[in-house]
Amino acid sequence: MTKIAMGQAGVEVNVTKAVLLYSQKDGTISYATLHPILVAPKGDRPTIGAGVPLDRFGLVQCLQSLAENAIPQAEFLPATVLSIGADAVTWWCPPCMRRVFFQCNELGNRSSIVPHPGLVFQAAVDGFRVFALRDAGRPTPKTKLYEPPYFNTWDAGEICVGSAKVPAKIGVSAIRGWEDAFFNSAFTHPNHGGKRVAYKRGVFAFWKDMLDGAFGRAYPKDVLVPFKHTLGDLIANELT
Repeated sequence: MTKIAMGQAGVEVNVTKAVLLYSQKDGTISYATLHPILVAPKGDRPTIGAGVPLDRFGLVQCLQSLAENAIPQAEFLPATVLSIGADAVTWWCPPCMRRVFFQCNELGNRSSIVPHPGLVFQAAVDGFRVFALRDAGRPTPKTKLYEPPYFNTWDAGEICVGSAKVPAKIGVSAIRGWEDAFFNSAFTHPNHGGKRVAYKRGVFAFWKDMLDGAFGRAYPKDVLVPFKHTLGDLIANELT
């Protein structure tokens, strides 16, 4: 049986099954079969046995098992990383000064370096999200999340990426690319949904004052709108 050594731990895996994909002339995959690998006697090479049709459920099971048991390549984890899963990476940005861009009728085409609250980002297979934090320290699973005070966001923190160039992969090494895709894109309009900013003159007035430097280098925490979930809920994918 063919064996492959994986990782520094020297884990060995055996070839046990094969998936064959059947494509149409245009390359569209329309059928799949699952085959056992037959052990040949006297050291001969193993062969692929007779297959059975592989339906969607069976294919999902294979992919889930691979995602749960595959040995990832070791990589350095920055202190800002909060969680890594098979389908999502979640990280934290401390409060900082950072440039924003606006392109909308109410504010015009403007750009300025403004204060931002602490933020939690999550890049996942089901979307890209951002939430605000009231405190400056590294959040814990019990930390309360707040609505993102930004344009181009939906309810539950979902970011409308529009034409932004987001990374092709989800992982620690791509975090910088996801952040840049968010901050380097122009904020064009508030999306429909719940209130994002508690400001007496409204969201456009708030961002005009921000761009004009009305708050100096300190983000006004009193404008943050509480979200009904915690960081732990976000990581556990329980934003219902």
